[in-house]
Amino acid sequence: MENQQQSWKLRFSFKNATIIVCFFNFITVLLLLQGVFSGLSNARNNPQQARLRFIRESEEMRRAMEPLELIKRVNQIKQEAYVEPEVVLQKVSKQTAAADLSKRLNNMRNEGNSQKAIEEWRKRKMERAKLRGLVKNGTVTTQA
Repeated sequence: MENQQQSWKLRFSFKNATIIVCFFNFITVLLLLQGVFSGLSNARNNPQQARLRFIRESEEMRRAMEPLELIKRVNQIKQEAYVEPEVVLQKVSKQTAAADLSKRLNNMRNEGNSQKAIEEWRKRKMERAKLRGLVKNGTVTTQA
């Protein structure tokens, strides 16, 4: 038994035990350093990636919440509002002008002295043209 204890003591000496413990400590330190450095690199990238992901998701949600159909319809209504008054005013003015002209023609036809009215109109027109010509030449005299 003593031989077994001595052989065991030779194999398991304090020097050998110290070397084994130091070896395990060295491996443990290497693993811890690897974990710390990989954790730091992930910690640096993760907040940026998380922030970018958050921004993308919020943009997608904002776009999804936009009432696109309502916006299109509002734009159509605005365009219709700008187009309709012009068309309506043109139609109304054309209709009133046409109605006025037809009334004048009917009045001229119905009057017995329509020829006289036309000649008076021509005379007034000629007088106005003469006055305009005199005004352009600068030879207008005021009549009292």
